[in-house]
Amino acid sequence: MLNVFRAFFTIPDLKKKILFTVAMILVFRFGAHVPVPGVDASKLAALFSKGSLVGFLDMFTGGALMRFSVFAMGIVPYINASIIMQLLTIVIPTLEQLSKEGEAGRKQISQYTRYLSICLAAFQSFGMAFWMRGVVQPGINFPLFVFLTVVSLTAGSTLVMWIGELITERGLGNGASMLIFVGIIARLPSYIANTYTLVVGGASLIGVIFLLLSFIVLIVAIVFIQEGQRKIPVQYAKRVVGRKMLGGGNTFIPLKINQGGVIPIIFASSVLLFPATIAQFVPLPFMKAISDFLAPGGWFYMVLYFALIFFFTYFYTAITFNPTELANNIKKYGGFILGIRPGKPTADFLDFTISRLTFVGALFLATIALIPTIVEGVTKITSFQGLGSTALLIVVGVALDLVRQVETHLVTRQYEGLLA
Repeated sequence: MLNVFRAFFTIPDLKKKILFTVAMILVFRFGAHVPVPGVDASKLAALFSKGSLVGFLDMFTGGALMRFSVFAMGIVPYINASIIMQLLTIVIPTLEQLSKEGEAGRKQISQYTRYLSICLAAFQSFGMAFWMRGVVQPGINFPLFVFLTVVSLTAGSTLVMWIGELITERGLGNGASMLIFVGIIARLPSYIANTYTLVVGGASLIGVIFLLLSFIVLIVAIVFIQEGQRKIPVQYAKRVVGRKMLGGGNTFIPLKINQGGVIPIIFASSVLLFPATIAQFVPLPFMKAISDFLAPGGWFYMVLYFALIFFFTYFYTAITFNPTELANNIKKYGGFILGIRPGKPTADFLDFTISRLTFVGALFLATIALIPTIVEGVTKITSFQGLGSTALLIVVGVALDLVRQVETHLVTRQYEGLLA
C-alpha cells in the first residue's frame, strides 16, 4: 500500500491515470443522483420497497436505479451487447473474420457493440417507462413521460458506456468492471446500516457474526483462486545471428486457474437479469412466473446461475486463450516445453492443461457464487441482499487488477531507471 502512495507521487503517468479515473468516477456518481424528469419521489420509494430483484439490479448501478436517475440502467446494456456480440462472432462468419483482422477488426466490432448497446438501452428504457407509469408526477401526461424517460435513460446509458471506455483507454482497470465496482462500494454504507438496524431490532448477533465471517472467508478464497496459476516451463535454444549468440535460457507461461477473472460472473448475472427485468415491465401472468423463477435466491435461479457461470468461464477462456497461436509463437522463437514436441503436440498440451484449470476455476466460481445465498438462508439475515458473492468477486477481482496495474507501473519505472 505504501508503494502505491509512493508511486502516485513519483510516477507522472500513473498519477495521471489515477486522477483521470477518479474524475470519471465522480462524473458517474454525479449522474447517479440526477433524476429522470417527471417522477414523483414519494411514489418511487413505495414502488422500490418490494422485490429482491430491484435490490440486485441496483447493485450494478450504485443506487441509481432506486433513485431512477438518468444512469438508472448503468453499464448493463453495454455488458449485454458485449455478450451478444461475442456470441455472434462465433456463429456469423463475417464477424468471425473481422475478429481475426487485428486492431482494425476489433475496432469495427467495438463500434457494432456500441450501436447494439444503444438499441438495447432504448428498448429497456421504453419498458422501464411503462414499469414506472404509477410514479408519474401529476400534470404530466403519460406519452410525454415515456418520451422523457426513453431519451434520458438512453442518453445516460450511452454516457456511462463512454465513461467506461474512457477509463479502459486512459485510466486504471477495465472500465465496465470499475463502474460496477464503484456502484457496489457506494452501497456498502446502506448494507452496514441495515445490519446495525437488524441487530438493534433483536436479530441474532451470532448469526450476524457468522455471516460476516463467511464473507471474510470468501474474500480469502477469492484472492487465493484469482492469484493461483500453473507455471509451464519453456526453454529457448541458443541461436547464432551474425557473430552473436542470441537466445537461450528458461522462462515459464503462467496459466491462471481463473482465466476469465470476474467476467463470467458479470456475464452470467447480466443474462439472468435481462429476462427478469423485461418480465417486470410486462404485466402478464406468465411473465410474472418467469420473474419469480429468476428472482435471486430461488432454486431455479441458483441452478441456472451455476450453469451459466460454468458456460461463460469456458466461453471466455476459449476467446482469450488460443493454444495453437501460443504454440506457434513458442516454436517461432526457438522455444519448447520440456518433454513436449514443438508445434501441434505443444498446442494439444496447452489446450489440455488450460481445460483442466478452467474446470477447477469454473467449479470454484459457480460454487462460491451460491455460498452467500445459502448462508443468508441459514442465518435468516438478508441485510446484505444484493451484495453476495457476485459483488465480492467483482470487488476483489477489480481490486487485484488495480494492484497488478500499479505494480506493473512500478516495475516498468524500475527498468527505465536501470536503462537510463
